[in-house]
Amino acid sequence: MMVDLAQQSCVPCRGGVPPLHGDELATFAAQVADWTVANEHHIEREFAFPDFQKALDFTNRVGALAESEGHHPDIYLAWGRVGIKIWTHKIDGLTESDFVLAAKIDRLHAP
Repeated sequence: MMVDLAQQSCVPCRGGVPPLHGDELATFAAQVADWTVANEHHIEREFAFPDFQKALDFTNRVGALAESEGHHPDIYLAWGRVGIKIWTHKIDGLTESDFVLAAKIDRLHAP
C-alpha cells in the first residue's frame, strides 16, 4: 500500500544515510510520475503557464512551501515556465523527502 506523499512532511537529512537507488527509488518515482529522475541524483519537472505573472505566482507558492518544509529546491523562472530540481544536498542524492516535496508541489499546480 502506497502512502500519499503529499500528506507527509519533509524530514531534515543530517547526513550519513545512503541516497535512494534501484527499486526503492523507482517506488517513490512512480508516485510522482510527472517528474523525471536524472542519473539517480535528482528529480526535475517543468511547469507551463500562460504568462509570466502566473509562473511567478507559482514560484512564490513553491518558495513558501519549501520554506515551511525546510527543504529547498532549485527553481528556474522564465516567461510562462517554471523548472524545479530537487535533491538532498547533504548526501548529494535523493531521499524520501525529495519525493514528498515533489508531491506537495504537484498539489500546488493542480487545477
